Amino acid sequence: MISSRINVEEGAVVTNPIVLSIQVGKPKSLGTSDEATSPMDRMWTSAIIKEKVEGPIWLGETNLEGDEQADLEHHGGPEKAVLAYASAHYPFWQGQLGLPDIPFGGFGENLTVAGLTEADVCIGDTYEMGEVIVQVSQPRRPCWKLARRWKIKDLTLRVQNTGCTGWYLRVLKTGYIKDGDTLKLIERPYPEWTVERCNQLIHGNHKTKLEEVKELANCTLLSQSWRDTLFEIIAKGEKPDTQNRVIGPNE
Repeated sequence: MISSRINVEEGAVVTNPIVLSIQVGKPKSLGTSDEATSPMDRMWTSAIIKEKVEGPIWLGETNLEGDEQADLEHHGGPEKAVLAYASAHYPFWQGQLGLPDIPFGGFGENLTVAGLTEADVCIGDTYEMGEVIVQVSQPRRPCWKLARRWKIKDLTLRVQNTGCTGWYLRVLKTGYIKDGDTLKLIERPYPEWTVERCNQLIHGNHKTKLEEVKELANCTLLSQSWRDTLFEIIAKGEKPDTQNRVIGPNE
């Protein structure tokens, strides 16, 4: 996992978690044709392309003002009101993918955060941020739309396997937030369950770690969708098929 201490600009090291950038987006139809030879060029709809916003912006119980989701079955809602992503990962991906100009928001996140990574954030962590209070609900399970966004077929799988996934927040208190707001940790009920550890557990070998799977499944502040997946793992003794989520349609 990449260090949470990062150089934001020319040697300026960030040690206190802050919001560097805020992005929102609405569903757009993308691609060229349903008949395109390459699946990467076929028509699809998503709000994964986020644009930076300036000044204070209202954060409600289910999303930021001006932000929407195309697939409400798998995205959005109170448990996934806001997606946060570590700015520390951007130099890594820019180098790995040969795309030096990927901007903040390039991984579909609403909040690009400095000073935190998946190794530093735990399920149930509660933060004051501007006027709001937010709580970590689950690691992100990236979907195929991220790969389609950058036309890199295995990008979603690579994000999942590196653990550089980001994490979702539920909103406990609504209000305005803005760039530069600090994230003040006010409660940490599950210090043992970092987002990094959750990712390793759900994407690793569950047959040898079923006791840990059971322990995480009983974490009441973990989102219900993640808990349902864990209960499925317990019942079947194996991880669920991720083909549809990671690879997507028409592949």
